[in-house]
Amino acid sequence: MLDRSRTRTGYPDGAALTHTIERAVAAERLGYHRFWVAEHHAVPGIASGSPPVLLGALGAHTSTIRLGSGGVMLPHHQPLVVAEQFLMLDALYPGRLDLGLGRTLGFTAPVRRALRHELDEPDTFAEDIEELRGYLDRTEAVTARPVAAHQIPLFVLATGRGVALASRLGLPVVVGGPVLYSPRLDEVLGAYRKDFRPSSRASEPSVIVSVDVLVADTDAEAAELALPEAWAMARSRQTGEFGPLEPVASIRSQTWSGQVRERVEAHLARTTAGSPETVRRRLERLAETTGADELLAFTSTYDRDAQLASDAALAQIMTTQIMTTQIMTTEVRAEVPPRS
Repeated sequence: MLDRSRTRTGYPDGAALTHTIERAVAAERLGYHRFWVAEHHAVPGIASGSPPVLLGALGAHTSTIRLGSGGVMLPHHQPLVVAEQFLMLDALYPGRLDLGLGRTLGFTAPVRRALRHELDEPDTFAEDIEELRGYLDRTEAVTARPVAAHQIPLFVLATGRGVALASRLGLPVVVGGPVLYSPRLDEVLGAYRKDFRPSSRASEPSVIVSVDVLVADTDAEAAELALPEAWAMARSRQTGEFGPLEPVASIRSQTWSGQVRERVEAHLARTTAGSPETVRRRLERLAETTGADELLAFTSTYDRDAQLASDAALAQIMTTQIMTTQIMTTEVRAEVPPRS
């Protein structure tokens, strides 16, 4: 699960961080394997600008679930500092840390200037990952501390060209965004698996698919839950500002331009929202299409109780699906006659 610490109208910004902690505690109880947080800078709709700080708080409130970044935007940080931050977290919460790495820059020119980064600067993402890996694996001239007793898993977040980079570096890839709906998806993932170079961190390719998922009793109810995020995204295209989540009733009472309506409908069409049966079918198709090893569910809605209920329903869908797959695999094996 990826939680972006979405802000909500009627709440102070800082409440989004408390909500994230509460959601992580619930996710652990529901049996989720990983809980990741995001890095966004100066975005009104997102309170999480520093994954390591938030992960420290999450670790103090949980005990078993893996905690990670989805992800640390490496262009904004020195690799040594990132290594030190995650080594410290791993020392506090041993064996529970994941380090997802992305290259997204600030959304606006003022934010990029504040981060001392411009669009026309050289892309050093690959070199920075290798340097960071060197600090974590103690192969660099400088030893990052505290020294870990085991490897911290690395993941490359990719919406396109990063997939090839993950293949070359021998790292698991997290795929999301427009590439999931691209006619080249099969080609992109096929190339990743074909060209994958085994590394000390991964002996074989691994694909995690990032999907916006919401579950409710009916398809119509789930579509209403998905509306606040769709509205915020559509409005951001108009205003240039990605804002807090708003209640559904407030959104419905506002005047919608034709363009905003089209953008909302397009966003809802890409969201995996529906009844448990609808969501199960769509996730099965996605698994068949991508051959994904894991699902990373990122989702948000204004109604926090409905959000937690959706998380619980998704956990039930995935648990049932895993058990069904295990039973089918066992049955197939049982039917194969022993070799003479």
